[in-house]
Amino acid sequence: MSAPNVVGLASAAYIVAALLFVASLAGLSRHETAKSGNTFGMIGMGLALIATVGLVLRSVDDTGGSTPLAVVLILVPMVAGGAVGVWRALRVEMTGMPQLIAMLHSFVGLAAVLVGYSSWLEPLENGAVHLVEVFLGVFIGAVTLTGSVVAFLKLSARIPSKPLMLPARHLMNLVALIVTVALLVWFVTSDGSAAALLLMTAIALVFGWHLVASIGGGDMPVVVSMLNSYSGWAAAAAGFMLGNDLLIVTGALVGSSGAYLSYIMCQAMNRSFVSVIAGGFGSGAVASSDDTDYGEHRETSAADVADLLREASSVVITPGYGMAVAQAQYPVADLTRRLRERGIDVRFGIHPVAGRLPGHMNVLLAEAKVPYDIVLEMDEVNDDFPATDVVLVIGANDTVNPAAAEDPTSPIAGMPVLQVWNAKDVVVFKRSMAAGYAGVQNPLFFRENSQMLFGDAKERVEDIIKAL
Repeated sequence: MSAPNVVGLASAAYIVAALLFVASLAGLSRHETAKSGNTFGMIGMGLALIATVGLVLRSVDDTGGSTPLAVVLILVPMVAGGAVGVWRALRVEMTGMPQLIAMLHSFVGLAAVLVGYSSWLEPLENGAVHLVEVFLGVFIGAVTLTGSVVAFLKLSARIPSKPLMLPARHLMNLVALIVTVALLVWFVTSDGSAAALLLMTAIALVFGWHLVASIGGGDMPVVVSMLNSYSGWAAAAAGFMLGNDLLIVTGALVGSSGAYLSYIMCQAMNRSFVSVIAGGFGSGAVASSDDTDYGEHRETSAADVADLLREASSVVITPGYGMAVAQAQYPVADLTRRLRERGIDVRFGIHPVAGRLPGHMNVLLAEAKVPYDIVLEMDEVNDDFPATDVVLVIGANDTVNPAAAEDPTSPIAGMPVLQVWNAKDVVVFKRSMAAGYAGVQNPLFFRENSQMLFGDAKERVEDIIKAL
């Protein structure tokens, strides 16, 4: 096959792949079409890989290189990477998905750094423009690399989730950016100084580490979406350096969608993106230092909760990360089915930042075959709580904290929350009375219409099913 035909077919494949990636994002925006969205994305990536391999082999052939060797050098990493990916995908649990995604983002950042240095060693013809592409690609990639590693360590509890509050941390970040701009000028005017590139890389690596280390546990959902955006821009930068249009388009899609998702997450927490970057309110799942006397909490039993549910006509379930940890989604789905068979109206209320990953709870419930039409977002269900008989709060804490709406001095004041306290009865499933991930005590636990059901969420839900 002639070179023009290979290039033409590859270009056509890239166009089709780009359209499939757009269709994938559209599909992933709704529960009902999420599977087809994933399918579109996989087909598009498959086409992109085949086209890229074809282009690489044609380039090797045109330059007189060894085609068999090139095939080996391409296929070995692909097979090895694919095997590792399949192995991790089969083994990871939903509770481990946030940290896995963070680690995958770090690989994208590392790839951008390596591509940048490779492009710098073999510069293209477009001079200063190419040098700017290399510099920015390496910078974004390095920030994404170390920032994602820190996010992985925090999410997997290998390091404390408490924000690193260094003195003058904002000033240090500003100085790092100013120095980076100065290094960019030096790099371009010196026709690609190695010293400028190496110094910038070191600064970017430290900057990415400090950026995420300064963000607390309560803001981790935003961090995940933010790193998703960074990885997209890193991929786009690599596309510019390689002259690969599809990589540019794909990176731009991921970068822009990740940025918009970060915006949505910030809106859901009533926080600005800048305030998240400056350091979050989250300080890990530790007992709150709040010494306010909220009164005594009331404990209940699975049998008593079953009695409440028998008499109820409407029930709302609000899950949180605790449900994911306990892997309680399947008994919760079973309980939902049984209650609906009794004619009880059961719905789910999902907070946008429930869990540690955007959409975490929705995926868990879909995995357990909970009908899509009864899984509602916070804004869709909040006005219905006054007419709700029973609310089951399963493993949620900060997202149902009335202090956010009623206490202007609270660290989470202004954060939109599920107003479960307006229901007739509230049952809170928790292991203990410890504060949530933001480290803030929850007055809901002490309300007159609230009862605490302690223990493992999965076991307690199963006990309720038996009692029913």
